[in-house]
Amino acid sequence: MMGKNLEVATFGGGCFWCTEAIFKRLKGVESVMSGYSGGKRENPMYEHVTTGATGHAESIEIKFDPNIISFKDLLKVFFATHDPTTKDRQGNDMGTQYRSVIFYHDDSQREEAEKYIEEMEREKAYENPIVTEVSPFENFYKAEDYHQNYYDNNKSYPYCSVVIGPKIKKLMEKFGEKVKDNYK
Repeated sequence: MMGKNLEVATFGGGCFWCTEAIFKRLKGVESVMSGYSGGKRENPMYEHVTTGATGHAESIEIKFDPNIISFKDLLKVFFATHDPTTKDRQGNDMGTQYRSVIFYHDDSQREEAEKYIEEMEREKAYENPIVTEVSPFENFYKAEDYHQNYYDNNKSYPYCSVVIGPKIKKLMEKFGEKVKDNYK
């Protein structure tokens, strides 16, 4: 990674197994790490976050090359691969830890996220209003090792095939040209 000017994006879009599996497949994405962001508890563990009491959302930290994929392209994939209209819920996963949230790292990311949300609302891209939070990045704590690369390590697990598989299919249909060759 020497010589590359990488940027960081942090998103929460429900279960981090899902979001990690999607974003790691994109050209220009150097790494994706599952973790916890947006809460006050330091060094939380999964059993703490899953209670909803920590304030953290299951999140991913994306390191990307803006010369290959833009932050706006990441936003497009983010909004197309989860439901940004359900508060504190994605499918059967419920609680504040599954909220839809963009943790912006600078004013440029905040402005781009707010502008894109306004654009989608104006175009009535969704039947219901978008409830995605746009919040300042404060912290990110890496999730336990068994959560990293979960989908690719557990494809036969029912949750992976029933919930994540269709999201990957949607990614391929809508953004196939942005997917790394080794994932096609």
